[in-house]
Amino acid sequence: MTPLSAPFQLPLAQAVRIPCVLMRGGTSRGPFFLERDLPADPAARDRVLLAAMGSPHMLQLDGLGGGNSLTSKVAIVSRSSRPDADVDYLFAQVAVERAHVDLSPNCGNMLSAVGPFAIEAGLVPAVDGETIVRIHNRNTGALVEAAVQTPGGVVAYDGATAIDGVAGTAAPIKLGFLEAIGSKTGALLPTGFACEEIDGVPVTLVDYATPMMLLRAGDLDLAGDETPAELDANAAVLARLEELRREAGRRMGLGDVAGRVIPKVGVLSPARHGGSLTSRYFTPDRCHRSHAVTGALCVAAASRIAGSVAAEMLAAETGSLVTVEHPSGAIQVDLALDAAGQVARASLVRTARRIFEGNVIVPASAILALAERAETGGELTHDDHAPPSLQPDHGHPGQHLPA
Repeated sequence: MTPLSAPFQLPLAQAVRIPCVLMRGGTSRGPFFLERDLPADPAARDRVLLAAMGSPHMLQLDGLGGGNSLTSKVAIVSRSSRPDADVDYLFAQVAVERAHVDLSPNCGNMLSAVGPFAIEAGLVPAVDGETIVRIHNRNTGALVEAAVQTPGGVVAYDGATAIDGVAGTAAPIKLGFLEAIGSKTGALLPTGFACEEIDGVPVTLVDYATPMMLLRAGDLDLAGDETPAELDANAAVLARLEELRREAGRRMGLGDVAGRVIPKVGVLSPARHGGSLTSRYFTPDRCHRSHAVTGALCVAAASRIAGSVAAEMLAAETGSLVTVEHPSGAIQVDLALDAAGQVARASLVRTARRIFEGNVIVPASAILALAERAETGGELTHDDHAPPSLQPDHGHPGQHLPA
């Protein structure tokens, strides 16, 4: 089999070995790649990622994906081009049942594993005790600090920290989001309103860590504590949410969001178990089994905006802590406000695990088939709303995959 880094032309009978590490980050899972091990050309890279994950196929049987959006995620890491960051992190959401790679969102759960991966990849030197890894998220341009436990200069994965949605305990990884306002739109409230109506439904359109449309469960004739399975089976609700979301995307300056995963959707209701409020987070075509980190940050930030749907749902005053209840438990977000009452920093704790390391073996025939599909006007698509920073990095040698 041919290593990806060697110059070659791909014969149909050959396969490609690509170094990667499969990691769990928070409540998500996916392969982590060093950017230098992937093609520099975005279209060729996308075809490699689709083939590696086994897409498009509902079970992703021929790849690393798990047949679910939470397990069809990829992290691409490199040394940072920014002086205030140690590493660059590019998140890719690989569609399960269609040939589509989306770079428009960020994933805070996968992000929680970037620090440990970067240290063990030799990109960041570890110190005894705790190592701070400064991460530049290329999808949004935001800067995040990850505090990784490194006793004796070695990454620790075992620990006593539990997060809802993941069995067992692990070492804590504290994430501090420093530049999360206006992640894709440039403003906390892209339309300038804390609350507005779309087709008669009050919504809050907010962008903190990820753009979201927030609305009340009651306005959809929901209680708000339905299970993800119940919500996924409610075709009428899903269709209504998509109708509202498309208009929300237009108003937020995101254009036509049909087929895109942002803005996300949060269906909110009062807390049931002593938290601050309840959220059902949509990805957007199905309900998350727990809750996205970026989504929790956005809901928490919105709860501090007077007149917003989230502020209306907030329980009693909770100080700096906002606890977002979700189907698998809760996520606690610690907000630091500036003198003007704006969110200056948001922090939360996640865990991660290194599952296996080695090479993913990608059939050359799969890559070539995807290339042929693109050339003949097939389904292969790439989200073109990524920021300019996602243009090909020509600082390392390109790989000789079919362009």
